Amino acid sequence: MERKTNRREKECEENHSNSEGSEQDRDYKTSLITLNVGGYLYITQKQTLTKYPDSFLEGIINGKIMCPFDADGHYFIDRDGLLFRHILNFLRNGELLLPEGFRENQLLAQEADFFQLKVLSDAVKSRWEKEQLASRETTFLEITDSHDRSQGLRIFCNAPDFIAKIKSRIVLVSKSRLDGFPEEFSVSSNIIQFKYFIKSENGTRLVLKEDNTFVCTLETLKFEAIMMALKCGFRLLTSLDCSKGSIVHSDALHFIK
Repeated sequence: MERKTNRREKECEENHSNSEGSEQDRDYKTSLITLNVGGYLYITQKQTLTKYPDSFLEGIINGKIMCPFDADGHYFIDRDGLLFRHILNFLRNGELLLPEGFRENQLLAQEADFFQLKVLSDAVKSRWEKEQLASRETTFLEITDSHDRSQGLRIFCNAPDFIAKIKSRIVLVSKSRLDGFPEEFSVSSNIIQFKYFIKSENGTRLVLKEDNTFVCTLETLKFEAIMMALKCGFRLLTSLDCSKGSIVHSDALHFIK
């Protein structure tokens, strides 16, 4: 009799446990929401979409705002499906994180306004204003010899990220001390200064690490900078020292987008 009772108790416990498990599964499934935004499907949790009270998404999820459904029963929102990933990431992270080179600030600000996310809208507009200000400021990079400032190159551009790209490549290769590259150098915010700069002599070479390509002499570095700029959508505004008769022989280059 005691053995039968224990068996019944065990079965009841198992049934109760299974019941709790199935309830948890149901609760978890109901907490997942699928959105069709402009033809792109996004699956996220209810708590993510309702993070900001009185937002458009919170209104939809809590039944305050009527929203149509697609053929599969998902909420359908007729907005930019690609940009919505940034809206969703903001809801998840609580901060604006955009990929490098993002150029759709105005569109994203409009999306933020539509979804009634003022915090995001303000963050996008602030980022946009900073980029506009930076684009009007000319940044330069000077590559020079610490003993002879006349030996070198100055690169001017209205995009700090482009200057940083050239600078990081030169510094990276300098640290690797590849064959023919000066071993001693110092770096400040806008200047790379070599103790013994490579002169335009036969057998000397300057190395930029992109596809492990050797770039020979200072003149070739100028061509390399021009090719990088054109590839990034910039144009050569002018050689700032045209008196020497050729871009190759100029001491400075000026790029603008």
